Amino acid sequence: MKWVEGAKEGIVVAGGQGKGNALTQLHWPNGIFVDTLGTLYVADSNNNRVMRWTQGDKTQGAVIVGGNGQGEGANQFNYPIGLSFDRH
Repeated sequence: MKWVEGAKEGIVVAGGQGKGNALTQLHWPNGIFVDTLGTLYVADSNNNRVMRWTQGDKTQGAVIVGGNGQGEGANQFNYPIGLSFDRH
């Protein structure tokens, strides 16, 4: 949700389509991060992926890592619960 100052309701900017694994859905989102450009990143735990919504995205997010099932492979996560970014 995004809340504009003074608004009486929020705006859905990610998810909002019930739980699932489509690009418009999240399933147990845990960690979130918003960068200086307004890009939103979400650790989507039960889908074992990290999703990204750039500012202005209105339809769906993009999987930037994971989303290949639970596991220990180079392209897999095992229930990610947080995010950390380095600005350098």
